[in-house]
Amino acid sequence: MQTQASPNAIDSQISSILNCPCCHSDLDHSETEYWCTSEPCAARFPIVDHRPILINESRSVFSLADFLKRQETFFPKMHRLKSLAKSLMPMISANYVAPENFRRILAQLFELSQNPRILVIGCGEVGEGLHELIKHPKIQVVETDVALGPRVSIVCDGHDLPFKSGSFDGVIVQAVLEHVVDPQRCVAEIKRCLKYGGLVYAETPFIQQVHGGRYDFVRYTLLGHRRLFREFEEIQSGMAGGPGMALAWSLKYFLWSFVRSNLARELIAGFVSLTCFWLKYCDRFLRNAPAAVDGASANYFLGRKIDGHLSDRELIKQFRGAQT
Repeated sequence: MQTQASPNAIDSQISSILNCPCCHSDLDHSETEYWCTSEPCAARFPIVDHRPILINESRSVFSLADFLKRQETFFPKMHRLKSLAKSLMPMISANYVAPENFRRILAQLFELSQNPRILVIGCGEVGEGLHELIKHPKIQVVETDVALGPRVSIVCDGHDLPFKSGSFDGVIVQAVLEHVVDPQRCVAEIKRCLKYGGLVYAETPFIQQVHGGRYDFVRYTLLGHRRLFREFEEIQSGMAGGPGMALAWSLKYFLWSFVRSNLARELIAGFVSLTCFWLKYCDRFLRNAPAAVDGASANYFLGRKIDGHLSDRELIKQFRGAQT
């Protein structure tokens, strides 16, 4: 039985699928850096805290210097007391479909390979249901992000993934695509890195306010999300968060509009958590309601890499909302 490596271990299997994020040529490495073996490119990438920083600086909002200086890139550090208080508060968000979706993904992965390899893009926090894959002893999980988080094994930008084409049986991208400047380019990279027939699973917000500061760019309706993945065959799609969750988020941000201080925002967040957490439970019963789809907080897509793509004429025939 295959044992699970530590979250940020780079073993020989992972090293064998790495390539240059700038030109996709092979990489070589020492204890302190990686470098591109193609002379016209010759890009060099540092290793920081045992993690290779494989960023294409010419096409990324991040730079190698950000990581060499150990600057906070995406996730700001949270004070321990604030983190503890947050953990004790009831959540206003809920994702009831992810555990079921990951059980389905798990079954389908083993139809592709006896020892599937999975890429997680954006692993700062383990997404809902993802433990189903991470804890499985026969699945190799490669966890990446644009921050030096505790689970990150490779620092990279989803716009230019540092992996050879066809390296993965599955790619997981939960609550990430709203934070990239060019989601279509990221999806193209996901497709490149997948084996033919490989699976992609994405969860992306629709009705959610800004929650990534300067790194928050786009939202998608269910149909818009499907178009983003139009070069994949759909297995299943739907709401990942419902209108109850959307309402609680909207109330919090409405009240935040009246205050300026961080303390006031924290107090309001606590008030909304204590008084509106119950709204998320309504979403469990609204999963298949057409009007709920129109007001969803987030949507998911599970698909398979194929040749061809879905035309826009076929796309609009798939509308599932209440509005005609």
